[in-house]
Amino acid sequence: MLSWEPWLKMALFTLMVLALAKPFIYDAASDQHKKGRNLILALDASGSMGQSGFNTKDRFKNKFETVTTLSKAFIQKRFDDNMGVVLFGTFAYTASPLTYDLESLSYLLEMTNVGLAGESTAIGDAIMQSIHTLSFGEAQNKAIILLTDGYHNAGKHSPKEAVAKAKALGIKIYTIGIGKQSDYDAALLETIAKESGGKSYAASSAEALSKVYKEINALEPSPIRGENYLNQKLLILVPLGVVFILLLLWILYQRRSES
Repeated sequence: MLSWEPWLKMALFTLMVLALAKPFIYDAASDQHKKGRNLILALDASGSMGQSGFNTKDRFKNKFETVTTLSKAFIQKRFDDNMGVVLFGTFAYTASPLTYDLESLSYLLEMTNVGLAGESTAIGDAIMQSIHTLSFGEAQNKAIILLTDGYHNAGKHSPKEAVAKAKALGIKIYTIGIGKQSDYDAALLETIAKESGGKSYAASSAEALSKVYKEINALEPSPIRGENYLNQKLLILVPLGVVFILLLLWILYQRRSES
């Protein structure tokens, strides 16, 4: 027996075991055409969100801290969505562009804080900035979840103008009022949701907000990429192909040696 034959047999055995293990990768081309939606969380980060008492289980936690914690739990359920975050106060800005990396998005929320966008509440600008952020996505279904505890009192754009643009683009807006209904403009939030085809909610506590997120999650379901293997590409043929080539070369070599 030639010295390289044991090594060849070991290589063939290893490749066969590798093929039985069903190696796979996620198809990058398929990842560009997700079946989820483009979704923006527009979170009020104005000064009033620094008030405590919203979370009955931890009254030292302020509203914004509770909202970000519950928002992270919501993000974890959006398996196949392209999500981004807009923060607003006196002005609005994109804290995170649309991304499928939901783990990084959750981590980013931990880095945000009250007052980063000023003390006032620019609801119109928040919607316009969310629309701008959504423009970079290609999914057909687009939605904004706007959460606030105040009245519109700042910004360049009126809520009416922003909602008209969202409606023209087919973007739904789900509005959530935080705290006592007297603290925020419930009528405005109801109008925004109704005009855009979304729904308006009131959350007087952390428990209520958790229930709201669950309802929105049911209304706007996200396909489960992990269970359905939507983007999985099996690589079984790669090791099997190498085995076939090696066996063919081995047979040809033996026949040549015998002749």
